[in-house]
Amino acid sequence: MPAPRPPAWYLVSLRAQGEHAALRRAAARHGGGLLPLSPWRLQPRQDAASRQALERALQAPVLVFTSPAAVRAAAALVRLDPRPDQHWLAVGAGTAAALRRAGIAGTQAPARMDSEGLLAMPALAAAGQVGLVTAPEGRGLLAATLAARGVAIERADVYERVPLPLRASALARLAALDAPAGLALSSGQALRMVLTSLPPDLQARLRQATAVVASQRLADLAGELGWRRIVLAGSPRPAALAGTAAQAVATKV
Repeated sequence: MPAPRPPAWYLVSLRAQGEHAALRRAAARHGGGLLPLSPWRLQPRQDAASRQALERALQAPVLVFTSPAAVRAAAALVRLDPRPDQHWLAVGAGTAAALRRAGIAGTQAPARMDSEGLLAMPALAAAGQVGLVTAPEGRGLLAATLAARGVAIERADVYERVPLPLRASALARLAALDAPAGLALSSGQALRMVLTSLPPDLQARLRQATAVVASQRLADLAGELGWRRIVLAGSPRPAALAGTAAQAVATKV
């Protein structure tokens, strides 16, 4: 049988180790391949202090979950059991879906799936106390803005990002990349970590990829870090990132 044709383009993923499958499927639907560059792995916390912090956070009238990983880690620590007077908020559709799978039927998520979108939601605008379920250093803008509003924050860091060295095989693939590429960008922290881990020649190679960003804030960051071709997907969902990337690389070609 003839050898399979190589992908017409590639999507570079900065998601955590083992979290690339949805982006890989989304890219494949548009004839693309995936090049994973994982700067970290996600590790749930299982200690008593984290459980106690989560139990305190879950008593707040408004709860905010910042990622599907936060939902999975929280559900592994305690039973998630909403009260009728609580608002359960998710940063985006993926996190909302994770909450529904955990049994939280009344989850709310903003149309704009980022911290700014969350902050504009009525439940947060009127909140006096918020339980924030996240990871260390996660959603800094959200926590800072809520604190500036005078909101009492019960923070529960239920998982952490453990830094990883970039795989030699992934670096070799990036160096040899000879097809158009898009960079799926939904985390500024991940981008900064990857850049600091790359030698100058591979930093330059990565900057040749079109930055496909989930928000305007990430578009601004990509511009500051040297990207010249930036397109806005408007969502961190894999389908939006891959679809926008496919259109962008086709236009570039």
